[in-house]
Amino acid sequence: MSIEIMRFICATILLFNVLYLLSEAEPVEDKRALLDFIDNIYHSRNLNWDEATSVCSGWTGITCNSDNSRVIAVRLPAIGLKGRIPMNTLGRLSELQILSLRSNGISGPFPPDLLNLGNLTGLFLQLNHLEGPLPLDFSVWKNLTLLNLSDNEFNGSIPLSISNLTHLTSLNLANNWLSGDIPDLDIPSMKLLNLSNNNLTGVIPQSLLRFPSSSFSGNNVSQENSLSPVMSPSPAIEPKHHTLRFSESAILGITVGGCAVVFTVISLLLIFTYKKEGEDDRKTTGNKKPGKQERSSKNMVSGNQDANSRLTFFEGCALAFDLEDLLRASAEVLGKGTFGTTYKAALEDATVVAVKRLKEVFVGRKDFERQMETVGNIRHENVAPLRAYYYSKDEKLIVYDYFDQGSLSSLLHANRGEKRVPLDWEIRLQIATGAARGIAYIHSQSGGKFVHGDIKASNIFLNSQQYGCVSDLGLAILMNPISPPVMRVAGYRAPEVTNTKKVSQASDVYSFGVVLLELLTGKSPVHISRGEEVTHLVRWVNSVVREEWTGEVFDAELLIYPNIEEEMVSLLQIGLSCVARMPEERPRMVDVVSMVEDIRNMNRGSSPSLETRSLGSTPTFTPKVDDIGSSSLHI
Repeated sequence: MSIEIMRFICATILLFNVLYLLSEAEPVEDKRALLDFIDNIYHSRNLNWDEATSVCSGWTGITCNSDNSRVIAVRLPAIGLKGRIPMNTLGRLSELQILSLRSNGISGPFPPDLLNLGNLTGLFLQLNHLEGPLPLDFSVWKNLTLLNLSDNEFNGSIPLSISNLTHLTSLNLANNWLSGDIPDLDIPSMKLLNLSNNNLTGVIPQSLLRFPSSSFSGNNVSQENSLSPVMSPSPAIEPKHHTLRFSESAILGITVGGCAVVFTVISLLLIFTYKKEGEDDRKTTGNKKPGKQERSSKNMVSGNQDANSRLTFFEGCALAFDLEDLLRASAEVLGKGTFGTTYKAALEDATVVAVKRLKEVFVGRKDFERQMETVGNIRHENVAPLRAYYYSKDEKLIVYDYFDQGSLSSLLHANRGEKRVPLDWEIRLQIATGAARGIAYIHSQSGGKFVHGDIKASNIFLNSQQYGCVSDLGLAILMNPISPPVMRVAGYRAPEVTNTKKVSQASDVYSFGVVLLELLTGKSPVHISRGEEVTHLVRWVNSVVREEWTGEVFDAELLIYPNIEEEMVSLLQIGLSCVARMPEERPRMVDVVSMVEDIRNMNRGSSPSLETRSLGSTPTFTPKVDDIGSSSLHI
């Protein structure tokens, strides 16, 4: 073999090695620094930081640059960090741009390790237990635009070096123990400033008078050329150069008149306040339509949260945010259900989650947390995982993944018209298959006694494989019992269920049977017929089948697909067996899964016309006519 060929082979091998290394780029040093950090500080939440996995591929709270060569963002809010930040750990992330460790229990002086991060643009350390003076030289962060050190225990003066941060747009040092004069922070780019609730004194510099007085409230400071504190607007009383004498009757009259005026003013203020609150309540509840986007999350989470409560995440969750993020998130109402309102929450870091705000929770904190832990540990590809929950006196929230294709209810019923994209048979059958698998797995939990309790089309979504995925499980046990007249899901409710506390696995089967009929007919569980009469889907399907088989029962959108009659009829049989009136006559979900999966194994021979087709052979569980009669289904 010639030398030229050998050189060519070596060069080729070297090229492939280089290309391979580039394709498998990994910031090894940054990864080691992060592992050293997390291994040397207490954290109550388990992270998925594993030396065997890529730091740039799913590590909680970590963001890398475009070529995965460096870590550029670390976001670890509210993960239970406690103690001091270890030296020579985070400071080794020399390309770090964003560091968020807010809402933890970090203590000690300002972490000197962070002074090595010269490329920081955003630093968020609020809501910790940091103490002592602030660093004297802020100039090391020449690119810093956002700085939040509020709600700590910092003392001493505000360093003048902050004025050297020429790109700073937001500075928040509120709720600390800072003292002394306010330095002249003449930074033209700064748009937000909050120095409230410290021990600052003296005069507010002229350059900062463009900010509202609330930026300086809770301090003993004043504006230039004024002796009155910022938050003391009462005008000085002009001295009198002569005295007036009033009789006792005049003084009494003035006193009575003054009291009457004060009483009138207070009454008017109270009337106006209550009227304003009532208008606000009507605007945020009665006039809101599902699907309308809200640019404020005020209606998703109230402002009265328990300060000691925080979002609780489940192990393996890669999400990294806290309640403060939800408060700032833009929220869109996805729907209002039996147990609360669900929102699509878009966080500032582009993370999108579904948040359900529960109403009328009946149980206390311990029982709530126990049920959430049970639900949160259920992991199955056809069960939407519970990612986090929040409990306080005023708010109970649960956080799920957001499914961008919407619920089965919206896929079936939204935009019925010329421009609608029909939900084809393959997808409908996959939805039925996946949802059945998910419910069967739920029923196998807690020793085979767990109940979903709220199965309906709006709680079923499409997963990444386009199969049904069940959400909102296990909530019925947490809520006040709801009697039938006020239940919004009467169309899915099994006949034996008198309130939401009495759900069972058999009632879950009934609800799933209604979903199957909904998939086949395209009709809602309770709908208005042509004569404007309320029609219950189960009764209608049973009556059509009992009288004589016709193609009217199937969704018109399905009639365009050839050679699916046999499969539709089989799924109809399964659905009718699930909605049997007596609970003991319904199949178990594990049997439903087998029957649905067997549909795809059928012999797809020629099928009779839908107009003359009988229901064929009776399935394992013979369906009964609903409440018209109890005879078995025969043609």
